[in-house]
Amino acid sequence: MIKSMTAFARAERSEAALTVSVELRSYNSRYQDILLKLPQAYLPLEEKAKGLISQAMSRGRIEARIQIRDNDDEACAFEVDEMMAKAYYRSLVRLIERFHLKTDISLEHLVQMPGLVKPAETEKDVSVCWSVLGPCLSQALSDLDAMKTKEGDFLAGDFGARLTAIEGVLAEIKQDAEGLLPIYRDRLKDRIEALTQGMVEIDPARIAQEAAFLADRSDISEEIIRAESHIRQFRAIMAGDEPAGRKLNFLLQEFNREFNTIGSKTGNADVSHRVVWLKSELEKIREQVQNVE
Repeated sequence: MIKSMTAFARAERSEAALTVSVELRSYNSRYQDILLKLPQAYLPLEEKAKGLISQAMSRGRIEARIQIRDNDDEACAFEVDEMMAKAYYRSLVRLIERFHLKTDISLEHLVQMPGLVKPAETEKDVSVCWSVLGPCLSQALSDLDAMKTKEGDFLAGDFGARLTAIEGVLAEIKQDAEGLLPIYRDRLKDRIEALTQGMVEIDPARIAQEAAFLADRSDISEEIIRAESHIRQFRAIMAGDEPAGRKLNFLLQEFNREFNTIGSKTGNADVSHRVVWLKSELEKIREQVQNVE
């Protein structure tokens, strides 16, 4: 199955006093890499959230940003550091007396002291939160998967078109390769005649034997058969249910090996030009496969 590793999704869910929002962004990566941002008070849920994300992806980097708003009255409580307030008040009184200031100390002066009034640390019921966060995260992951699948369909279409073109060029190379024996025979005969300047009688049987030897050394039928097999396997992987990225990447290496061998074996200029084109198309596919999960 072809799925892109690049996608985005967002989901929000509210129940009772809790409102949870999840934002997911996925990127290319050779391995599974999860970066999760969760409010400090809900860190005990980190492993559960990462486990849910891990089950939904085979590889790639995913950044998950989770926001949780608790509108319960106790969740919005604040506390005052009374010891700090008393010490700060006494310090202000001393300043007024020392410099004979004509001013009163108001509440406004006190609350300006950093840390004097701060949110109360209340214990969160993470099980209640997970009953909201779990379904919200699952929805975001489902939407993310839908986008990855949609992008993957575009990639699969591009791969299919390029594979069809590669098949056509391989057929042309195969046809050209079938006529190599007479080409080698004539080339060898011309070379001998040029070297001997017609002073040596040429044995047609020996020429045919040497030409057959050269043709055998240059035989690329096995490489073409394997390349055709790779094309069928490539399509089968795309149509399968398993993640395809790693398998396709390995298969492209096998493609490249066959094309290199074809290019090194044949002495035909037309075949060499076609091999250059094949390797160019292969590189375009390889660049796209890096984005396949």
